[in-house]
Amino acid sequence: MIFVRRNQTMKKLYGVLSFCLLLTLFIFFVSCGKNGEAKDKEQEDVVLIPVEASKVRTDDISAFLTGTATLEAEEEAEVVAKTSEIVTEILVEEGMPVKKGQVLARLENKMLTIEVQQAQADINKLANDFNRNKELFGKNLISKEEFQNVRFQYEAQKAQFDKAKLNLEYTSIKAPISGIVAARYIKNGNMVKLNQPVFKIVDFDPLIALLYVPEVDIHKIKLGQKAEIRLDATNGTVYHGSVWRISPIVDPASGTVKVTVAVKDEYASLKPGMFARVKIIYDIHKNSLLIPKHAVLSEDGSETVFVIKDSTAIRQTVETGYSNDFYFEIISGLSAGDQVVVVGQNGLKDSSKVEIIQ
Repeated sequence: MIFVRRNQTMKKLYGVLSFCLLLTLFIFFVSCGKNGEAKDKEQEDVVLIPVEASKVRTDDISAFLTGTATLEAEEEAEVVAKTSEIVTEILVEEGMPVKKGQVLARLENKMLTIEVQQAQADINKLANDFNRNKELFGKNLISKEEFQNVRFQYEAQKAQFDKAKLNLEYTSIKAPISGIVAARYIKNGNMVKLNQPVFKIVDFDPLIALLYVPEVDIHKIKLGQKAEIRLDATNGTVYHGSVWRISPIVDPASGTVKVTVAVKDEYASLKPGMFARVKIIYDIHKNSLLIPKHAVLSEDGSETVFVIKDSTAIRQTVETGYSNDFYFEIISGLSAGDQVVVVGQNGLKDSSKVEIIQ
């Protein structure tokens, strides 16, 4: 009987222990389930901020000075009449290219031609007289005074002949320089007077732009430095040029130095008087680290960007160098290939979770 009772007691004990074990396991699994749900809920509560990003790239970047100018012709000439006569023929029109010495127009020359012919006949006669008297003087057959009178008449007539030839030559109006006919002031049949303007010739090669550089920056400018020229009239087409002249003096009124840039008309489309924006490149950094300008935030005198690592935006202080219209050069703080936020950074904090959407 004692053995049977002990057996029953052990069975009850095993039952209680089994129940406790099952209860413990049940509580454990329920607790784990709740913790998992809490973690899942916590992960669901993390909001990813959408941003656009760009990788740090390497390229050349230049330092430059900019200014505005009106294009001018380096050389131009007002052609004037050198004699008073009637216009009989016009050989060129506005816009036509001409060479130095080319005949642009002709004036009435009949009377002047007759004058040259008469002067030629007179000088031929006097030349014979001069040569004969020279021979007589050499033989002491005439006095020195007689010979000098003949020589004077001959030289005076020779001067008259040269003047008549020059006046006849002036009836052919010629281009004093090579260039383009910019203006024609006369018509056929017009009576032109001495020194009256008749044409304007402009040499377009090269055109020049005059910049006035502050004296504190003039040490950066050197002869031969490259320049880029953009004009509103040509829809922003880039033309090229170079620094041609640098004035040796500073204008005391403005504190500037005149710099002349020669502009190459690569597309035969430039004209004097056009408004130009000029960029003189005075230094170039090769293979620099570059990021878009709008990626950089300026605050309290420092410049920062947000670098994305494992979907986390980390605020990073950077040092910038040269810049252009689109990029900053990065001196320190970033490496090639780093991803920086370029859109959406203004709403970020350090270590914000982000999602790149571009």
